Amino acid sequence: MDANDSAPKRTDPSHDVLRSGALPLDAVFHPRSVAVLGASAREGSVGRTLLSNLIAGFRGDIYPVNPNHSELLGLRTFPSVRAVSKEIDLAVIATPAATVPGVIAECVDCGVRAAVVISAGFREHGAAGAELERQVSAHLRRGRLRLIGPNCLGVMNPLIGLNATFAQTIARPGNVAFLSQSGALLTAILDWSL
Repeated sequence: MDANDSAPKRTDPSHDVLRSGALPLDAVFHPRSVAVLGASAREGSVGRTLLSNLIAGFRGDIYPVNPNHSELLGLRTFPSVRAVSKEIDLAVIATPAATVPGVIAECVDCGVRAAVVISAGFREHGAAGAELERQVSAHLRRGRLRLIGPNCLGVMNPLIGLNATFAQTIARPGNVAFLSQSGALLTAILDWSL
């Protein structure tokens, strides 16, 4: 049999019914490492709640990022994404809106695979916020970073202990997935389900 007669390899992902390869949103829903940008020591802050939620159950690597701390909640803290010398799958961003375009630029430059922007203060605040969104979009076009947000509750995957939200509880593991445009609605459903 001639080498040219062999069947061509299938590269169409629709033929991979068992989904054996990496999927585009694995970095969001199945990350191996998470950086929390805006991690904080301040009780009740979004940055501290995000970090606490991850520490409580996530089994991957957690990298708090805050230039004003060397340690937070027992974890070594990094001054920037660049200072983390390991691969970051997911960046959870809880910094002031005005800083988000620069943070996204750094994530793109460092090869971060996905980001969730918890921060508010974008298009919902008028023209200045819309301009921040335009800047974020321009940085995203330079790379392959996947983005959820801005102004969102975050993401959860209770099967791996991932609670990258500022919700007080994590959903119970099961067979139902829930996506919501409204964080308030999702929080109410989470509270009701528990």
